[in-house]
Amino acid sequence: MKRLFFFGIILIITSSCATEKLNFSPLSNSFYSESKGDTDKKGLKKSIEINIKENVNASEISNLISTFPRFKNIDVNEQVTELKYSLQNYLYAIDAGNISGKDRAIKSFEKSYKKIQKIRQHLSQDDDEVLNRYLVRLKTNINVIEDSLKGN
Repeated sequence: MKRLFFFGIILIITSSCATEKLNFSPLSNSFYSESKGDTDKKGLKKSIEINIKENVNASEISNLISTFPRFKNIDVNEQVTELKYSLQNYLYAIDAGNISGKDRAIKSFEKSYKKIQKIRQHLSQDDDEVLNRYLVRLKTNINVIEDSLKGN
C-alpha cells in the first residue's frame, strides 16, 4: 500500500510540472542542412549572424504562423496567407544569410500588413481583437530580430 501511495505521489508530481510549449516550426531540418552551406565559399561580404534555430523571437514567429486563426472574411484570410508566406520567407532568408531575400520578405510583409489593416474593419470586434494581438506580436518579434541584426 505504501509503495502504491509513493508511486501515486511521484506520478502526480511529474505530471503536474509545467513544461514549455513545443515549437512546431514550419522551418524543417532538411531546409537547414540544404541551404545553410558554407558562407565563406559563397563569397558573401555581408552576412547575417543570428542563429535562427535558437532565437526565441523566430520561434515565436513560427508558432504564430502555425496557430494563426481563420476568419469569416475571405479577403482577410487571403491576406493572412500572404503574410504568413512572407514571414516564412523572412525566416528562411535570415537562416540562409540572404540579406536581399530578407529585405524582399520584409517589404512583402509590410504590404500584406497594410492591406490587412485596411480590410480588418469588416471583421467582428472579437475577431478584430484576435487579429490585432497576432499582428502586434508578429511585428514586435520582427522588430526585435531586426534590432539584433543591426547590432551585429
